[in-house]
Amino acid sequence: MMSSKGQHVVPNGGKWSVRKAGASRATGTYSTQGEAIQEARKIAKNQGSELYIHGRDGRIRERDSYGNDPKRSKG
Repeated sequence: MMSSKGQHVVPNGGKWSVRKAGASRATGTYSTQGEAIQEARKIAKNQGSELYIHGRDGRIRERDSYGNDPKRSKG
């Protein structure tokens, strides 16, 4: 089982979906990849999880981590 509960931005037909790792249904579907990334980033930041951005070919092309980032101070 995957321990990371990251958010994935994945191609979905002509649109883009945000899907939580391991979830069968998308959290949301957007007309542009930019919108999907914006939404997924918001969720990942809130959860302190990973953000995976997939290209049109379905392969991961970018990854951001909002977990243990030393640049962010925990106040």
